[in-house]
Amino acid sequence: MVQNKTMKVEVWSDIMCPFCYIGKRKFEHALEKFEGKENVVVEWKSFLLDPSIKNVSGKNIHEVLAEKKGWTKEYAQRVNSQVAGMAKEVGLNYQLDKVIPANTFSAHQLSHLAARHGLQNQMEEKLFHAYFTDGTDLGNIEALIELAVVVGLDEQEARKALITDEYADDVKADAYEGEQMGVRGVPFFVFDRKYAVSGAQPQEVFLSALETAWQEHKQNPIPELNNSCGIDGNC
Repeated sequence: MVQNKTMKVEVWSDIMCPFCYIGKRKFEHALEKFEGKENVVVEWKSFLLDPSIKNVSGKNIHEVLAEKKGWTKEYAQRVNSQVAGMAKEVGLNYQLDKVIPANTFSAHQLSHLAARHGLQNQMEEKLFHAYFTDGTDLGNIEALIELAVVVGLDEQEARKALITDEYADDVKADAYEGEQMGVRGVPFFVFDRKYAVSGAQPQEVFLSALETAWQEHKQNPIPELNNSCGIDGNC
């Protein structure tokens, strides 16, 4: 058994969550300032804010939010405008008038496929940008496949994964794990399975969590298994 020199940060999020993209960027800004950033591994975990949502045709995000919250469309537009302002503060260009409300289950499966090839963070970034800036329909499999190819995934592998729901169990497992851990809202950041930060907090909060978790990790690192047993029976 060897000591693990890397520290994992797990992030439960949903691509349709505007604060998840904002939180992603704030965390990344904090990570850039963290001295031990080369030792940090980020893993994105699936969380479905509304598993029952159907791909909506003919309705924009303001109308969907108004119906869900019992607001007027005008009030929903004002709220979304404030969210877009928050995104702009961290360098994101939200075009919420272009957003196409859609079920994100397939997009989460694509994230799991990307993780298999070491491209998960790139895939998450592309999905967020496609949804909130480009107005891409993430409920459309062909659109998802195009995004997969852009980040470097094989077109046929992505198509097969989405058509067969190859990673459906992984998405459900993430959601269940989050539920068991008490995740009730996203984004939800878990540092080394010891500390958690909920929401799109200021980057100073993320930096403090990184530093605290890293100091403790260096003192008591999580063991990493060798994945083999010796001839003498030692594992």
